[in-house]
Amino acid sequence: VSQTYSFAQVGAEAQTQASLAHSRVVGMLKKLAQKQHSAALAQLASRVAAIAKYGSTNGDDPFAKVKSLIEDMIAKLEREAQAEADEKAYCDEQMAKTETKKGELEDDIAK
Repeated sequence: VSQTYSFAQVGAEAQTQASLAHSRVVGMLKKLAQKQHSAALAQLASRVAAIAKYGSTNGDDPFAKVKSLIEDMIAKLEREAQAEADEKAYCDEQMAKTETKKGELEDDIAK
């Protein structure tokens, strides 16, 4: 038995699959945000949900926008990680200098 589909039915099916994909992405981001206790990820999930809901109405590719948002978030997190690493390196250096100076002063007191 062969079945024919109208163009509208095929378009609706594709739209439904895209909606499911968007809801899965949003769900995964929300779950990760809760697990990591991350306000930034929760905000990203909200932005992705908004793009999924309103971004496709004007014909733009919502997945391209979502990908862009995720790439921006990754870049931001990498910058923050680098800043934290720089701060830790500075603190470690200062602690080493302090320990050395403390050792010298304790030796002077012992004499």
